Parts: sequence; structure tokens; C-alpha cells
Amino acid sequence: MNPPSRIRRLAGVGSRFLVVGALSTLIEVGVFNLLVYVWGWDVVTAKVVASLVALVNAYIGNREWTFRHRDRRGRVSEVTLFLVTNAVCTAIGAVLVWVGVEAVAAVLGREPGAVAVNVVNLTSIVIVVLLRFVLYHGIVFRVAPSK
Repeated sequence: MNPPSRIRRLAGVGSRFLVVGALSTLIEVGVFNLLVYVWGWDVVTAKVVASLVALVNAYIGNREWTFRHRDRRGRVSEVTLFLVTNAVCTAIGAVLVWVGVEAVAAVLGREPGAVAVNVVNLTSIVIVVLLRFVLYHGIVFRVAPSK
């Protein structure tokens, strides 16, 4: 495959990944805010639960649309890799939210408000999305081996 063709294909996959990711982000942010600001959950627990809810949309969207042309080595293996990848990414996201909220609280000298908490949460999502794309593209929904 020549370089321009490869770049076009990667751009197409990347675009579909971003659409699925945008929808998953809306789900995650909505659930996160519901849990924190309506039901009074702590931010780390809310981050983990919101990420897990959004995860269902992410798997279906990425398996059936973004990476539909990729190897289907078996649902159990694929789902296992997807869950392990996302467990690691969810843990990283939760740590980033915890550290970010603590840092903002230290700078402000008080508990941060909703805007600051959501900026921290969205920043963590951006960082984790980049990591997920690399892991999904290279490990979870890999290209079928050449025969």
C-alpha cells in the first residue's frame, strides 16, 4: 500500500474513531455530572462508573463501524483485550481526574466548582482517547495477518 493510500485509510479510521469517541464522551460526561452533581458521588467513583457506561457504546461503535474491516479473531479474545485495555485506560483517567481535582483545589485553596472539575475531566478524556486509539488500532482491533 502506498503512503498516500495508507494515510487516507488511517484518516478514515481516525475520523470514525473520533465520532464514536465524541458520542461516548457525551455519554461519559453526562453520566459523570449526574452522579457527582445530582446524586453526590465522589469524583473518582463517578469517573469509573461513567467510563464503564460509555464503554458499552465505544465497543459497539468501534467493533461494528470504526474497525469493521479488521480481523475478527473471536469475540472472547477481542472483548477480553478490549476490557483489559479499557480497565487500564479507565484507571489512568480516574488517576488523572483525582490528581487534577486535587491540584486545582490546592491552587484555589478550596474545593473546585463544576466548571473546574469538568475541565479536569475533559482533559483526562482527551489524554485517554489518544492512548485508546493507539491501543485499539494496534492491539484490540488489529489487521488480519497476511497469508
